[in-house]
Amino acid sequence: MTGLTRDDVLKAVGHADDVTIARIIASGATITELAEAQAWLANDEPLMNAGRPLATGRARELVDILSELEPADDDEPGQLSPPTVPQD
Repeated sequence: MTGLTRDDVLKAVGHADDVTIARIIASGATITELAEAQAWLANDEPLMNAGRPLATGRARELVDILSELEPADDDEPGQLSPPTVPQD
């Protein structure tokens, strides 16, 4: 299998910056490993229930890189902060 190209990463991830794209390509991962990493990020519970071992090697490295792209729970768009009540 061949390594990832910039086009491969953009098709799979889409919203990554140039530094992240370079890190993904530099990992030496394949398209299959990128797909595995995305599957783990999307929903790890079914994979664990199916007896799949946790991602290792380059797939694990991609999980770490891609998880940096995910918004934190408190940064989700459209989610409003609770109102503050002034204290007298």
